[in-house]
Amino acid sequence: MTTTVPDLDLGLPGPRSARRVVVAMSGGVDSSVTAALLKEAGYDVVGITLQLYDHGAAVARKGACCAGSDIHDARTVAERLGIPHYVLDYESRFRESVIDDFADSYLRGETPIPCVRCNQTVKFRDLLTTARDLGAEALATGHYVRRVLGPDGPELHRAVDPGKDQSYFLFATTPEQLAFLRFPLGSMSKEATRDEARRLGLVVQDKPDSQDICFVPNGNYAEVVKKLRPGAADPGDIVHLDGTVLGQHDGVIHYTVGQRRGIGVGGRRGAEGEAATDPLYVVRLDPDARRVIVGPREALAAETVLAGEVNWLGADGGVPESGARAQVKLRSVQAPVTATVYGDAAGGARVVLDQPQYGVSAGQAAVFYGEDGARVLGGGWIRGIEAPAGTVAA
Repeated sequence: MTTTVPDLDLGLPGPRSARRVVVAMSGGVDSSVTAALLKEAGYDVVGITLQLYDHGAAVARKGACCAGSDIHDARTVAERLGIPHYVLDYESRFRESVIDDFADSYLRGETPIPCVRCNQTVKFRDLLTTARDLGAEALATGHYVRRVLGPDGPELHRAVDPGKDQSYFLFATTPEQLAFLRFPLGSMSKEATRDEARRLGLVVQDKPDSQDICFVPNGNYAEVVKKLRPGAADPGDIVHLDGTVLGQHDGVIHYTVGQRRGIGVGGRRGAEGEAATDPLYVVRLDPDARRVIVGPREALAAETVLAGEVNWLGADGGVPESGARAQVKLRSVQAPVTATVYGDAAGGARVVLDQPQYGVSAGQAAVFYGEDGARVLGGGWIRGIEAPAGTVAA
């Protein structure tokens, strides 16, 4: 992929030296390059790093965002650029808005995405307010997504580099926030970003991308939930859709809808000792009864996805009740599928899929794109599904 350094005209009136831009500096290469390019372009740049978790105790843990070492790296980059840099303690609001929500979502049998909640609350709500308080006219981040001026104002579009596109995680960005936000890296590839970091002599030029959620060491979600919500790992039964108890589990928080491996039971055997039938999947979680319900793959089929807390970035101020054609992503790693999205009076949406999809999980996001797949029309949190007629009910 060939990409070039973008034109960093942020659309702010007057001389750039008089236009203050706050950059959310996480300590990684993306936000560092964002700050450096804006400084080089002549803007009055101020860097802000959020301390979100554990007062820097995560200094030695690699691969986690917002760790103590990241704060040090952000400060080092800011010193090299000669820009003001502030570290803000957002730990309490991060716990309330993100960590507690994460734990409670697992207790409801959902599969949460805390990074979306973090963008939705701490970063694009609280930090944006702080940026305005500092006299900034824009807040810039290192996200790989594009802000495009359309006939009705700013639009959110997928990044040029499909492998780095982060639009799925930004579906909750409101029109008001989008008017203030800027994403300078949206037209660049990750390779081009690292090339810029080397050209600019930034110490983070070869720093690996963060892989873990900052408050989940080693990717062990269940241990974090057990610590936050004692009793969340109470044992229970693994039950087939027909009511047969197949085994026991050590807590529903260890399972997610669509899971096939590591369930703890194999496929059901046929009559008179015949070979095992098709493999079993987790089709539903019942945390109140401490049950993991399993069944065949066809029991996972979803014809309609029900979404709540819908944020709409398309025209007309809301999801049309008459329906809007769209491409829809139901997980961040899955390709979009075609569907019709219908709004409702309660601020939710019914997403009627052209073809049934499998393993749709509550707690994930349904993100809507235009029919060309480029523009983000909005999205919502998946609350449930409706199965095609004639399939096994979950």
